[in-house]
Amino acid sequence: MSEMTHQEPNYMAVFWWLLVLTILEIAVIYVPIVRIAVVILLVAMAISKATLVALYFMHLKFEKRTLAIIALSPFVLCVFLILMLTPDIFPR
Repeated sequence: MSEMTHQEPNYMAVFWWLLVLTILEIAVIYVPIVRIAVVILLVAMAISKATLVALYFMHLKFEKRTLAIIALSPFVLCVFLILMLTPDIFPR
């Protein structure tokens, strides 16, 4: 019976990507663009950083798909709740 092995991830490369994304987040704050664009960019970069951390440092990249779905379900629930509560947060 052969064991399934995976290559050791390059943690330093992930670290450098996280550092670059953090520097970009700080830079986006000082760019003179519309506030909603700043918010969208910051959220997108935060999601990409969280994905990198989950995939490599929590080792989800090498797990079965079921565990990934379980890890992703709170994010889906959070987005659903935000979208459902938006009319109450910003009434006309």
